[in-house]
Amino acid sequence: MSRPLVITDCDEVLLHMVRHFADWLDTEHDIAFSLDGNPFVQSMTRRQSNEVIEEKEVWSLLGGFFDTQMAHQTAIPGAVEAVKELQRDADVVVLTNLVDHRNEARRAQLLDVGITAPVYTNQGPKGSALQAIVKEHNPSRAIFIDDLAQHHASAAEITPDVHRLHFCGEPAIAPHIPCAHKAGHANARIDSWAEALPWIQKTLHGDD
Repeated sequence: MSRPLVITDCDEVLLHMVRHFADWLDTEHDIAFSLDGNPFVQSMTRRQSNEVIEEKEVWSLLGGFFDTQMAHQTAIPGAVEAVKELQRDADVVVLTNLVDHRNEARRAQLLDVGITAPVYTNQGPKGSALQAIVKEHNPSRAIFIDDLAQHHASAAEITPDVHRLHFCGEPAIAPHIPCAHKAGHANARIDSWAEALPWIQKTLHGDD
């Protein structure tokens, strides 16, 4: 019988991202990045003028961050240990929304913090990519973990048989992001690996 499968996002699930992005914007671009609940593309302002950064420049800055700063991203507490524990009885893969040419850099940065796992890159909603991964692995049971509610909505629509855990390991933004569990698109919402790991193990190997 095939092994169970965990398909997990990377940023804010395995690795901190926005805290490092905010520091980089501050020191390298004199841009303030608010983490207190504004939509992502409306959260950046120039310190000198208080001008809101336009969406096109936001995506350009994100690209610059991932081109130069991935090596500085640190692991979410408990993530490395949880992945290794899960890999004893399940396959773990990473589904991350980066352009494809950054796939190898993402795999390498995860390896640097102690996570060895296949990486699938994706752009846009994740439901179709998730469906393809599940078809490829044909697992006995599958769990999808992501920090953004829209990806759980996409997964719930396209792969309803996959269990879904809404997880955001960054305390600065976790209270402000829409909750996929409350919206009915995730089976649970847990924001720490200490609590998430038992839930994942029970869901992967339980009778329900």
